[in-house]
Amino acid sequence: MFGLGKSRSKFGRWIDERGITQQEISDASGVNRNTISQLANDKTAAPSWKTKRSLIRTLRKYDSEINAEDFWG
Repeated sequence: MFGLGKSRSKFGRWIDERGITQQEISDASGVNRNTISQLANDKTAAPSWKTKRSLIRTLRKYDSEINAEDFWG
């Protein structure tokens, strides 16, 4: 399991549960790895609409029903 016992955001828990690395998401989405780390660890962090769109497009490869509101609603 990823996350190493840290308190994670909904986004962070979702990727941990599926065994997806932040680097994989970064490579597939074009979103900076540091931004993904912040979104996965900071429960109050919210991405810009452009970042959100890129991430959701990538995450839909793992779950076609996923929406931005599932994480940042």
